[in-house]
Amino acid sequence: MMFRVITTAACLALSPPVFADTAASLQAHSKVVASGSVPDEAARAAILGKLRDLYGATNVVDRLEVGGVVPPPNWTEYMTKLLVDNLKAVHAGEMQVNGTQIAIKGNVSNEAMRQQVVSNMAIALNPTYTVNNGLVVSEGAQGVLDKTLSNRVVEFESGSARLTPAGIAILDEMLLAMKQIGMPRIQIIGHTDSSGNRLANIGLSLARANAVRGYLIDKGVPADSLSAVGSGPDHPVDSNQTVEGRAKNRRIEFRLAG
Repeated sequence: MMFRVITTAACLALSPPVFADTAASLQAHSKVVASGSVPDEAARAAILGKLRDLYGATNVVDRLEVGGVVPPPNWTEYMTKLLVDNLKAVHAGEMQVNGTQIAIKGNVSNEAMRQQVVSNMAIALNPTYTVNNGLVVSEGAQGVLDKTLSNRVVEFESGSARLTPAGIAILDEMLLAMKQIGMPRIQIIGHTDSSGNRLANIGLSLARANAVRGYLIDKGVPADSLSAVGSGPDHPVDSNQTVEGRAKNRRIEFRLAG
């Protein structure tokens, strides 16, 4: 297993903006190698401390250098917030921070984890940061569902739970995928962006999840194999500060139920 985290502010192996650069790799022999440049000793200690908490002190190799980079405000605080427990669920991965651009890639076991890792990042950072989610789900029943959905958004008419023709077309593809994996129990989770009232958004996300459930039941999926949940704006996968980010956050998720 390998996990590598790279943070940059100016460069990586240092590129060049106003940021600091850090890298951490969990090698096959279960050692985390932290390398790169950080702005000061406090940043170095904070990052190493978080890595040691995550992976164990004996599994962290310190190759960090201090100085030579100028970080943006509160950089150390944001970087330590990124080093959270669910990063251990990423295999053969890499997280790179270049200025305020963050990219993460690697393998995770299911779509819920894929979205949760990035959701935690989006919540931890301020709106000047953007996160590019390159995580992929290992193949399996959940992988078939995720590959079929393929990061597309099931569309509804604005402000309503009425499916658009494009949304219905995606659901017809999801129906075929469900038949392919033997009609397992699936949780349908509705999400919204953060615009407007939170409780209203939770209600809308549940109504949309129920609309998807109803459509699939009408197409022959057993009712007791589908459940609907409304998460509202609480689990974003991108920044709600941009039109593109809000569009990504208004989505339907299909998750294998236990």
